[in-house]
Amino acid sequence: MPETNGNGHGESRWASGVIPYRTMGYWMPDYVPKDTDVLCCFRVTPQPGVEPEEAAAAVAGESSTATWTVVWTDRLTAYEHYQAKAYRVEPVPNAPGQYLAWIAYDIDLFEEGSIANLTSSIIGNVFGFKALRALRLEDMRIPEPYVKTFQGPPHGIVIEREYLNKFGRPLLGATTKPKLGLSARNYGRVVYEALRGGLDFTKDDENINSQPFMRWRDRSLASMEAVNKAMAETGEIKGHYLNVTAASMEEMYERAEFARDLGSIIVMMDLTVGYTAMTSMSRWARRNGVLLHLHRAGHSTFTRQKTHGVSFRVLAKWCRLLGVDHIHAGTVVGKLEGDPDMVRGYYDTCRLDHVEANLMHGIQFAQDWASMPGVMPVASGGIHAGQAHELLHHLGEDTVLQFGGGTIGHPMGIAAGATANRTAVELMIQARNEGRDVLRDGPYLLRKAGRWCTPLRAAIDVWGDITFNYESTDTPDVVATPTAL
Repeated sequence: MPETNGNGHGESRWASGVIPYRTMGYWMPDYVPKDTDVLCCFRVTPQPGVEPEEAAAAVAGESSTATWTVVWTDRLTAYEHYQAKAYRVEPVPNAPGQYLAWIAYDIDLFEEGSIANLTSSIIGNVFGFKALRALRLEDMRIPEPYVKTFQGPPHGIVIEREYLNKFGRPLLGATTKPKLGLSARNYGRVVYEALRGGLDFTKDDENINSQPFMRWRDRSLASMEAVNKAMAETGEIKGHYLNVTAASMEEMYERAEFARDLGSIIVMMDLTVGYTAMTSMSRWARRNGVLLHLHRAGHSTFTRQKTHGVSFRVLAKWCRLLGVDHIHAGTVVGKLEGDPDMVRGYYDTCRLDHVEANLMHGIQFAQDWASMPGVMPVASGGIHAGQAHELLHHLGEDTVLQFGGGTIGHPMGIAAGATANRTAVELMIQARNEGRDVLRDGPYLLRKAGRWCTPLRAAIDVWGDITFNYESTDTPDVVATPTAL
């Protein structure tokens, strides 16, 4: 009797030639995932004529052990152990032709502590598969034994606050503007004014590296001179994220070590350096006691579209595993993409030790981080003092609020812009601690405070009516159903 895959199709698993992925054993609707399995939820859009179960099996096969035809060398392995298993498929509500497919991968398929290997396995080849019109990785469950093979954040939220001696409120920052074209001396002037006015951090932007108008060494010297001067005047610990992104790891280490030697408490890198370089910088940051900020430069090229790519919640998990202290994670109210429910899910993924499944937040799996420190989410892009109540409501206090244009564009100057932002945020924290509904009462409280804080009044007068109300491209697939009390 020929050996079959046990799925009821009856074809031989070992028949020569091309047979369906289901027949090869990649569709297993009776499979019960193990606690040690890596679980993925994909949004699958099959080509016309391709059944969703076959499409799910193809994703499982092509992201684990399969190729386009039967190969006899599978018999030299414990192939059933190494095959990924598609075990569940459901249509996406109100999205004809789209399906959610859940796939389990044995932990033995992945190298310990390597996001490069994990991503090469899960998303390396299958996204170009012709039988699929589109494919998106919506969520992953990383089992605790695999979590423990990663370093995680170099320091984490608690240690960062202890480094800075700042508690009970969001941290405040600003990206230096314009982000290109300033000389080192003028760049340092922006840093100084923003920090002395009340911000905790200033930062380089993603595309400031070492250009003809300002080389990295000159920028580092000017920025740290400004940081030290502002700390001496205010008595507070301050920082400037010096971007060490470069063309090679040797140059990145050189820039990071120079920042460390100047006394910088934080450096930054761009997502575009890649997962291996990010991991290397994370280990350097822990060894050297320097906070590590990640700018998610380029992420929207693959995270924003709803039907194809990788959800940012998955990218956030990868970055927490490989280890960063900060990651840009959305603002809800700013100029960049961010549905409120989805952003809450991103922030929970970054900060919490245990995250429950929550379909309204796009979270398909419960995730236990096994005591791995949390990552501080960063809200940046089109935010200003007049939104302080909304930012606190949506994002909470363990976040960095970066008011770039909302500081440097202030009509009274950079320091006044920083003062307006610091005043607005501390006012909302006080109101919350007093039991006020900050989302409801925030606009009134901010206007009232503007009577005695001229910079805040000027900020509200200029930006109070500025909003970015566009429909989000990535929203929940489910709708909350009201229940009777």
